[in-house]
Amino acid sequence: MNVTRNIIVSTALVAVMVTPGGAWAQEGQLPANSPFRGGVPDGLATPDTLPLSVAEVIKRALEHNLGVLTSEDAVEHARGSRRLALADLLPNVGASLRESRQTVNLEAFGFPLQGTGFPALVGPFNVFDARVFLSQTVFDASAMRDARAETHGVAAARHSYQSARDLVVLVAANLYLQTVSADARAQSARAQRDTAQALFDQAGSLRQAGVVAGIDVIRAEVRLATERQNVTSAENQYQKSKLQLARVIGLPIGQAFNLSETVPFVPAPTMALPDVIERAYRERPDYLAALDRVREAEARRKAASGEALPAVRVNADYGAIGLTPGNARSTFTVAGTVVVPIFDGGRRQGRVLETDADLRSRRAEAENLRSEIDYDVRISFLDLQATGEQLQVATRARELAAQQLTQSRDRFAAGVTNNVEVVQAQEAVALASEQYIGALYAFNVAKAVLARSMGTAEQTVQQFLSGQGGVQR
Repeated sequence: MNVTRNIIVSTALVAVMVTPGGAWAQEGQLPANSPFRGGVPDGLATPDTLPLSVAEVIKRALEHNLGVLTSEDAVEHARGSRRLALADLLPNVGASLRESRQTVNLEAFGFPLQGTGFPALVGPFNVFDARVFLSQTVFDASAMRDARAETHGVAAARHSYQSARDLVVLVAANLYLQTVSADARAQSARAQRDTAQALFDQAGSLRQAGVVAGIDVIRAEVRLATERQNVTSAENQYQKSKLQLARVIGLPIGQAFNLSETVPFVPAPTMALPDVIERAYRERPDYLAALDRVREAEARRKAASGEALPAVRVNADYGAIGLTPGNARSTFTVAGTVVVPIFDGGRRQGRVLETDADLRSRRAEAENLRSEIDYDVRISFLDLQATGEQLQVATRARELAAQQLTQSRDRFAAGVTNNVEVVQAQEAVALASEQYIGALYAFNVAKAVLARSMGTAEQTVQQFLSGQGGVQR
């Protein structure tokens, strides 16, 4: 079951912390500090049991998962940074209203008044000044390129947000499938327990009739005790899977729910590998975010170089000044300024070095992610093919195991054999059931992983799992 194990490892996933280029954590479970493990509960729990379908689970995860909400806030943060960068290029307008009463020492301003008979102190007198100020950058290459860089940063943040949504769809679908599988295992364990109980009763009746030996009764009782333990373990795992699912999709604390549908068998989508890879390059949001991060780094590199160019600014003010508001007269000032950098102590060269290094890193991340996309898609195709074949084999094995158990029970009831054969057949049924549940889970997860590797998880996961349309945003 190496393929099944690889599927579980690759989908358990998925701690993509939405960073430039993305970062897949190839561990068996999400890190404890991953925001995608948590959700923000909405409302209070109700006494009714809430039925949840796979579509409703995905919808709730997209609305309440902490990873999505954090990524959405990152988009707003990027938009705020862009507004700050644009503020250096847009007009800045302010106003002031001032009235004061003062005395001025003319000698302090360089007027030699001693011996002239003119008083050194002037005043007290009033000054009233009401004025509007305007400053405008006419040309600043560095500021313009910084603003362009922030625009690419916003685009990258939006693509990262979409990547986070795709990831949460995959996480929610994976947990839903895990819960469905845990429920199926619990049902299978209860069925095995009931079968073991029936075999124990049958062995007791045959023992009383003198058909079988007492060892057959003991053997059946041991098997019954084992199946009871399996039921307890399976039901416990099912309840834990439900709690984990509720946590990720942000259900109200303590809300009771059940899965309203099982996942039917939906054949694997028929797609050509080259077409899927090309589509992934066009639509994978984490790759698009990486490309925008490259453009952002390029713009910042140009902005650093642009600091050596002159900047042109205009400052103006208009207002009224006088001793009182009644006799104030209009005045204005218009001043053009050309700032020419000469020497800044190496600050510009330092920024150029930093932006060069950052640009190389962003380009390397984008190329690495491009290679990773090819790898992800090819691995998804291999896993999808392998799990599909495993599911076919497991389906047939389950049918044969059921037939084997029926025939063994008939032979035991007829006294042809002891119940060792029956116990072995029962173990074969349990193993075949577990293999079928695991194969069905791995096959469905492989389809979800393929949708994620294409960059269309939000649109296609539900279709791949249930044959229905995608999630509405």
